[in-house]
Amino acid sequence: MSTLDQQIEQKRKEIHTDAYPMSIGEVINLYTDGDLDIHPEFQRVYRWSQKQKSRLIESILLGIPLPSFFVSQKEDGIWDVVDGLQRLSTIFSFLGIYKNEEGNLEPPLQLTGTEYLPGLDGKYWNDDFGVDHISKEVQRAFKREKIDLKIIKKESDENTKYELFQRLNTFGSSLSDQEVRNCLLIMLNKPLYKWMVDLSKNEDFQSVLPLTDKQNDEQYYVELVLRFLALKDVGIDRIKGLEDMGDFLTKRMKEIALDQSYDMEKESEAFKKAFRILNASLGENAFRKYQGDKYTGAFSLSIFEVIALGIGYNINLYEEGNEEYLDKIKAVSMNLLSNQTFTRKSGSGARASFRLPHILPMGREMLMP
Repeated sequence: MSTLDQQIEQKRKEIHTDAYPMSIGEVINLYTDGDLDIHPEFQRVYRWSQKQKSRLIESILLGIPLPSFFVSQKEDGIWDVVDGLQRLSTIFSFLGIYKNEEGNLEPPLQLTGTEYLPGLDGKYWNDDFGVDHISKEVQRAFKREKIDLKIIKKESDENTKYELFQRLNTFGSSLSDQEVRNCLLIMLNKPLYKWMVDLSKNEDFQSVLPLTDKQNDEQYYVELVLRFLALKDVGIDRIKGLEDMGDFLTKRMKEIALDQSYDMEKESEAFKKAFRILNASLGENAFRKYQGDKYTGAFSLSIFEVIALGIGYNINLYEEGNEEYLDKIKAVSMNLLSNQTFTRKSGSGARASFRLPHILPMGREMLMP
């Protein structure tokens, strides 16, 4: 047997799946009984319009087959939805049974007219929500429609559902890399996800990062929190020959999420202290280029990797309010573009594998108090 054959055989043994059709009515019962977890926190990420939701309902009413739904069976038997979250939440919202992350019922979905069913415009599920609603006959037909469920059994390797979610939501997805990571993190370690989101809203952190609305919508603040946590203490050998920074961040995030000894309180204090110092020293110019006699341009990731991570690495040596330290940070910032290592290794299009092994140790040394 070839090495490839052995690898395939081994991995197939780690994945146990089943598949069968189920009526929408049965799926509704699973949800209302608490046997189906659809992660309402994901709604911050999946941004379907009312038109998109109405088109899904139209497809079901017309008997158009939907793509398969993927669920993973937990140890307690509850099904964890891996793919199909937005479709299921739309169905539950239409029926008026969808609950948000606080466990409160959300307002029911009111449909808009569609290409084939313009008569859906303004319709609700039943008269509990509005006078304009679909008939009992249509309700029964809707609940009897079948969907295809793929089930990852609890005997499978515990990483299978995360791998599946990442693959299904990466290729051809409209989500940013960090939006996919956020969803993975919610499944892996919800308290850690909430903690990272809280850090991303830190006033000093946001003050030194005047990002665009698009970057904010795509969760770039959270990505920069992850970059800080993942890279400030990383061994340089680990990032040499790094093929893809996104894959590294995802892998490092999983490690942190599953590390029971990870000290969030300690890391939170270090993070907040680092950005208090940065805000006091440089304010909104912290990660902009100093050219001539002024700061110009937008946020620079390479400058973030030098200055934020350099301070983060040395944070225990910093004394807040020490003017000498603040002046040193300013000097590093203003002279960075004249540093040949920085300009040579961080030019346009420089890959992380080429850039980080050089500028991370440089920042750590330059920003040592």
